[in-house]
Amino acid sequence: MTITDLPAEIAVGDLDDWRKAGRDIAVLDVREDWEVALCALADSLKIPMQQIPARKAELPQDKPLVVMCHHGGRSRQVMQWLRANGFPQAINLAGGIHAWAEQIDPGMARY
Repeated sequence: MTITDLPAEIAVGDLDDWRKAGRDIAVLDVREDWEVALCALADSLKIPMQQIPARKAELPQDKPLVVMCHHGGRSRQVMQWLRANGFPQAINLAGGIHAWAEQIDPGMARY
């Protein structure tokens, strides 16, 4: 899959498949610290939405960057900003951590 083939948004099932297949991706969680404390994907980068512009140097530009939040709204905004600012491989996670908990990890805490 090339950069131009990457969708703007993927479903949690697709992210689960990518992770299980060992695909070289990064997951960026843009929720606030208190939200991440409730539930999170263990291997995700955790940078609150408002800090993204100041901390964008911490983000990988050489692989798909799946952006997630609670339901997908904030992460969609961040994905659009990232794509406009040098991260063409940014992808929004549809439904966010809530959809992940419902469809992939039913034992995960929800809020």
